[in-house]
Amino acid sequence: QVQFVESGGGLVQAGGSLRLSCAASGLTLGDYAISWFRQAPGKEREGVSCSSASDGSTYYADSVKDRFTISRDNAEGTVYLRMNSLKPEDTAIYYCAANLMRRRCQGPLRNHEYAYWGQGTQVTVSS
Repeated sequence: QVQFVESGGGLVQAGGSLRLSCAASGLTLGDYAISWFRQAPGKEREGVSCSSASDGSTYYADSVKDRFTISRDNAEGTVYLRMNSLKPEDTAIYYCAANLMRRRCQGPLRNHEYAYWGQGTQVTVSS
């Protein structure tokens, strides 16, 4: 059974940093492009960042470019999202998921291409 578990969220002041973790089990992480999405109250889920399976390439939404960094440790089965210079608009529940349709990231990220969603981790940025 495939399972993704997100952790590392919390409450932080604007300008602060957090590192989210996505622990995957039941699949070979290196075979999949893995992405982080987020959903704020009353808004649709949006793709934030992606780490390709095939060539190490990454993708970032414009809203987080130069502030967030995605990385992965395939041996450990974990994908990370380092978030710096956090803003109140980054407040959301953050989810990770695996792309079942492509191994190389292509933005914008499309929800319907992804599966094995975790339960999410809450990130709250205070002003």
